[in-house]
Amino acid sequence: MELFNLKDKSEKLDFATAVRRGIGKDQGLFFMDEIKPLENLEELYKLPLVERSQKILRHLIGDEIPNLEAIIADAFTFKAPLVKADENTYALELFHGPTLAFKDFGARFMARVLASVNEGKRLTILTATSGDTGAAVADAFYGQKGIDVVILYPLGKISALQEKLIATLGGNVKAVQVNGIFDDCQDLVKRAFDDRPFVEKVGLNSANSINISRLLAQVCYYFEAVSQLPENKREKVVFSVPCGNFGNITAGLIAKALGLKARFVVSCNANDTVPRYLASGNWEPKPTIATLSNAMDISRPNNWPRVEALFKMQGWSLKDLQSGSLNDEETKEAMRELYQKTGYILEPHAAIAWKVLSNHLEEGEVGIFLGTAHPAKFKETVDSTLGINLPLPEILASKAQLPSKTTLIDVDYGTLKELILDL
Repeated sequence: MELFNLKDKSEKLDFATAVRRGIGKDQGLFFMDEIKPLENLEELYKLPLVERSQKILRHLIGDEIPNLEAIIADAFTFKAPLVKADENTYALELFHGPTLAFKDFGARFMARVLASVNEGKRLTILTATSGDTGAAVADAFYGQKGIDVVILYPLGKISALQEKLIATLGGNVKAVQVNGIFDDCQDLVKRAFDDRPFVEKVGLNSANSINISRLLAQVCYYFEAVSQLPENKREKVVFSVPCGNFGNITAGLIAKALGLKARFVVSCNANDTVPRYLASGNWEPKPTIATLSNAMDISRPNNWPRVEALFKMQGWSLKDLQSGSLNDEETKEAMRELYQKTGYILEPHAAIAWKVLSNHLEEGEVGIFLGTAHPAKFKETVDSTLGINLPLPEILASKAQLPSKTTLIDVDYGTLKELILDL
């Protein structure tokens, strides 16, 4: 698989090297310049998740990872059920993994690929999270010898239970609160990767969706969603994707390029840089706003250049990419609306995806919105909004009473650098 740097196309490399490096020169993202469609999708839809994913990822990556099939079987050990939410829409529940979030797919796959191609060198995973990435990465890499993990997250901007999943592990996982917003955390990660001597010294890598392995793993569950539909409903599918850093929808669009028959809707919260851009053509990020859907609290999505590159590659028009956004009050109203209608429980991210989907769904279409996190990860919001007492899954209940092990820093690269050097 040949990949190139979107900011410097002279930097070309294979998949394994791209996974090890994470990001290219000038903070450029690695991406492909060609996607060959899959053949015989109907036969693929008949396969179980793991076997289908093995064929999809082998098609994309090629032969350079000999044990790819074993990696996928070890990573994808949980289901992604398609559950009917109301008359016209389904929820693709991506929260049945070990940290109850969709990012378990990408993080577990990446951890195993990296272990396979790392060649025994020192490795430091540095990642910024606005919610679920940190927990998935921490769990995926926890206890792996020779790998230090540093998770940056904004002080007071993720839920208490999200923090517990990150900050109670200890060992080779270092939880770091940053006195700022997610974009500050992301900027610190970018500065670290621009410091090439530091990168080489500590073997720096990132498990954010800037790493191509994360995105490719996520491609697989879009096919899993369609495979669970009756055959007569697979032709007019609409996916609504709750968007923060835009890695999830990039994966969906890769699936589309592979032949998945679907259109996509961008669903955002009040941090609506992309919906405004699609409407006006002007890229005008505003200061990030803290919302109930905190994993989407990103004003400068890192993966947007990949989306634009993919549209250009495929000859698609961005004018055809529909979008919508909800503020917090509208989000809570959407949660109440579906719960009162069918009893299906939405957390804030899924609520936005469901409502925006409902606003854009046309007659004869089948809507699928992505449930990216278990509602119990946002228990306070869900309980107060719906007037219920949502029980905690055992994974969360076992973490809730554990003490957090975290370090607080200001938005200062020097402080972060010293912290990592001292690991």
